[in-house]
Amino acid sequence: MKSAEIREAFLKFFEEKGHTRVPSSSLVPDNDPTLLFTNAGMNQFKDSFLGLEKRPYTRAASSQKCVRAGGKHNDLENVGYTARHHTFFEMLGNFSFGDYFKRDAIHYAWEFLTSEAWLNLPQEKLWVTVYHTDDEAYDIWHKEIGVPAERLIRIGDEGDTPYVSDNFWAMGDTGPCGPCTEIFFDHGEHIWGGPPGSPEEDGDRYIEIWNNVFMQFNRTADGQMHSLPAPSVDTGMGLERISAVMQHVNSNYEIDLFQNLLTAAAAAIGCENNDDPSLKVVADHIRSCSFLIADGVLPANDGRGYVLRRIIRRACRHGHKLGAQSGFFYKIVAALVAEMGNAFPELKQQQAQIERVLKNEEEQFAKTLEQGLRILEADLAELSGTVIPGEVVFKLYDTYGFPMDLTADIARERELTVDEEGFEREMQAQRERARSASSFGIDYNSLIKVEGQTDFLGYTDLEASAQIVSLLKDGQTAEHASAGDELVVVLDKTPFYAESGGQVGDCGYLLAPGVRFEVRDTTKAGDAFLHHGMLLEGELNNGTWVQAQVDSGVRQATVLNHSATHLLHAALREIVGEHVQQKGSLVDSQRLRFDFSHFEALSAEQITALEDRVNQHIRNNTEICTELTDIETAKKKGALALFGEKYGSEVRVLSMGDGYSVELCGGTHAKRTGDIGVFKITSEGGVAAGVRRIEAITGELAWQWLKNTEGTVKQLMSMVKANRDNLVDKLQAVLEQNKTLEKELQQSKAKAASAAGSDLVAQAQTVNGVKVLAAQLDGLDNKALLELVDQLKNKLGSGVILLGSLLDDRVVLVAGVTKDLTARFKAGDLMRQAAAQVGGKGGGRPDMAQGGGTDASQLATALALAENFVLQAN
Repeated sequence: MKSAEIREAFLKFFEEKGHTRVPSSSLVPDNDPTLLFTNAGMNQFKDSFLGLEKRPYTRAASSQKCVRAGGKHNDLENVGYTARHHTFFEMLGNFSFGDYFKRDAIHYAWEFLTSEAWLNLPQEKLWVTVYHTDDEAYDIWHKEIGVPAERLIRIGDEGDTPYVSDNFWAMGDTGPCGPCTEIFFDHGEHIWGGPPGSPEEDGDRYIEIWNNVFMQFNRTADGQMHSLPAPSVDTGMGLERISAVMQHVNSNYEIDLFQNLLTAAAAAIGCENNDDPSLKVVADHIRSCSFLIADGVLPANDGRGYVLRRIIRRACRHGHKLGAQSGFFYKIVAALVAEMGNAFPELKQQQAQIERVLKNEEEQFAKTLEQGLRILEADLAELSGTVIPGEVVFKLYDTYGFPMDLTADIARERELTVDEEGFEREMQAQRERARSASSFGIDYNSLIKVEGQTDFLGYTDLEASAQIVSLLKDGQTAEHASAGDELVVVLDKTPFYAESGGQVGDCGYLLAPGVRFEVRDTTKAGDAFLHHGMLLEGELNNGTWVQAQVDSGVRQATVLNHSATHLLHAALREIVGEHVQQKGSLVDSQRLRFDFSHFEALSAEQITALEDRVNQHIRNNTEICTELTDIETAKKKGALALFGEKYGSEVRVLSMGDGYSVELCGGTHAKRTGDIGVFKITSEGGVAAGVRRIEAITGELAWQWLKNTEGTVKQLMSMVKANRDNLVDKLQAVLEQNKTLEKELQQSKAKAASAAGSDLVAQAQTVNGVKVLAAQLDGLDNKALLELVDQLKNKLGSGVILLGSLLDDRVVLVAGVTKDLTARFKAGDLMRQAAAQVGGKGGGRPDMAQGGGTDASQLATALALAENFVLQAN
């Protein structure tokens, strides 16, 4: 069976046993500060087990995505070196919340694993463990299931500490806990290892495939065990492990799911698909990284984001070890989506975002990888002994962005260890420097060694004749290139602007007779400009003369956005405050993006003021001036330095608006502010703690935006028969009229519902001596239903009422209980069940409650809960 088939079979089996199929929860735990990531199937049901939440079902089954790569549960260092450790895995689980207990849980597990209708595993291959004092579970296994005593093992406590055992589970030092029983599969005597409880139990022969946890006690602070009033069951089976069993392989990495990922990883890296641990690391890590990003986690310097960054870097390092010459990790995402996208649609929906984040992070790490590895190798060459000093580990972390576990990973391959205590001392002593170390200051392109320099002509020219001084293919110098080759071309001079200061690199073409090279990006390596792209036609050689042509349309749109960014920066400091500092920018032909320090969202008035001020300077049409000078003179002129930019002895000072904006900038700009045409802010929002982001458009795109807006206004004027001067008044009048009509309609419906009250009373059913009325009355809002429930209470005299209504694609629910019955039945309890059924929430007093949801298809089922509610309460 394929992994996907096993997953579906498990869920289907338990659905047939009365379980509700529940989707996997997010990897970011909801309101649970005790967890870094979701690491078990029971996490999302934690409040149900604690009695803090009551769900509309008492049996559930799920396939939960889990990550164990940080905090208490951290399998990161073992991944790739063992047969079954992963940073990401799926946990198949079935759960009982005060419903069935040990007997049913054990029988369900055995039936699914061994019956011919399901997995049909040979019973003689299965071994079982129980907690050493759990005679009840032992007897069920031995007397009812028929597991022989020689394959049924009691597992005791570790040392003299009671309840500290592999077969006793606890949510914490206090709280729900209980014994567990585990099922192991024997892979066969050809694999080393002994049965559970034996000295060889850590081998790979006997693998745990199922764990039933029986929560039957509550441990108090004094260590006493108290029986729970409603014992529960939490069971789990690792999908990857059971897939290995069903596919007759001994390692999780040999199952179909991983085989496809290993193939994709090898193709992306350009290596053989063999049994190399590094390839397994990459295949494992693409899963955890992709799922974390899909759930909203982004690489960062702390918390969950830092764990994600560590995993990405570890994957990149192992890919580099296998021979990857360029970005590869993000290329595997498509294979993962093909493998798991049907079961987890968020992967399909977020594929582009996942690829972007991974590509960007991989490029950042590439800036540090080569140099860091070189320094580590030099330190290892001088190492005496088998322990890498903490100072060396810290230097790699603090200066080159190497996480300690990455250094430890490399050390493990050399049969070395790292001085973790020494590393922690260094971290404590230089915490501030450690925090700043994760900003990557090394230019990625410095990894490409290019001698000489390129003269930049692009401030004045968009076209120039130039000579090729170097060709690079796959990062290596080449003498010749043919059509279809992806290249980096270095010229002696160029009109192409190289990416820096937030402005993207130019695109265009390098042309010669019979030759056409498309320049897709331009960057710098030292003083050399690198033209990245593809040779579309002909051949190129070192020394070839070409005509370098920048795409003038793209360049013009880009310079307008760049010039507008400077005006926006000055306007922010004037209108929002001098505390505003640039925290990053991106300028291309489509938009400008400007990140700045600020503690709260901008008001609508501030955004309007910013637009007014920038457009005022555009209309003034002043000359944009540049001056080359030394850094000290520039500072005296009040020039602001761009975020993240490094400056030499000579700097370029850009002045706009007769001194309104004065900044150091090496980018390309318009000649006059009027060239920008018009400036329009399209969005403003937060991107990090204390950092806001503005996106805006200029020139032709801004003009098109204004024309589209004008078209919308004209449509509105036509619809309400208004002119520009009275459009707002007309729309306000229409809205007020709609409010009045809606109010009158609801009043009419309420009257009609009231008149139908007698008919509704006749529909009441008697359940265990209690009148129960559940009815659907579409079109009524909460207020009308509340009034009707009050009327029905009076007419019934005694009873339980649940009314539902479909209103504007949503479900409205109201529940009522007459005063004489509130000791037995709570309207709020009934409402919580009914609202959950329609995908919403609700609650209220014992005699009256209201709620609703969005799943109209379940309204009839929700109303039917009323009779079951009364039955269960009795």
